[in-house]
Amino acid sequence: MTGGIGSGKSTVAKAFQQLGIETVDADRASRAVVEPGMPALAAIAEQFGPQIIQGDGHLDRAALRQIIFADPDKKHWLESLLHPLIRDWIVQQLGAATSPYVILESPLLFETDQHQLVAKTVLVDLPVELQIERACTRDANQADQIQRIIDAQMSREEKLSRADIVLDNAQPLETLAARVAAVHQTLLSLPM
Repeated sequence: MTGGIGSGKSTVAKAFQQLGIETVDADRASRAVVEPGMPALAAIAEQFGPQIIQGDGHLDRAALRQIIFADPDKKHWLESLLHPLIRDWIVQQLGAATSPYVILESPLLFETDQHQLVAKTVLVDLPVELQIERACTRDANQADQIQRIIDAQMSREEKLSRADIVLDNAQPLETLAARVAAVHQTLLSLPM
């Protein structure tokens, strides 16, 4: 399952969890591989400077996000370091799942090789204007920063063309459970 920033992937994932479906969160993987003491965190500090590490030893993700979305070369360096580590963590978690199917929740499913780990893709979709509005409200970010993140990712049109199933998340929140239940039934009916 994928979708752009502010699309509601986490909310949709929780709805699947309420149906008994396990989810593996690529964002969680991206945090796990840079925990204090992990080799990737040391490499990031060496590349971007010690100010990228907070006083408690954790990565300052907001500061790092500002750096990499302003410089494509730095973003590429970080991705080449982290993507293989994140993939290994995800593969381990997917292999441990016991529900009828498991959902890989990944904002970069199509941009990375993670799409090769899944049988079907679900896109949580909504118009860019709503993405910006929701992401600004959720994260207290500025609209221009959210727009830069959106611009750095695959276009909505490309994601729509690559998705097997599209879940329209511009609909009212109170209809989400029914929409997720319909996708759930579709996924249960597929040969796995």
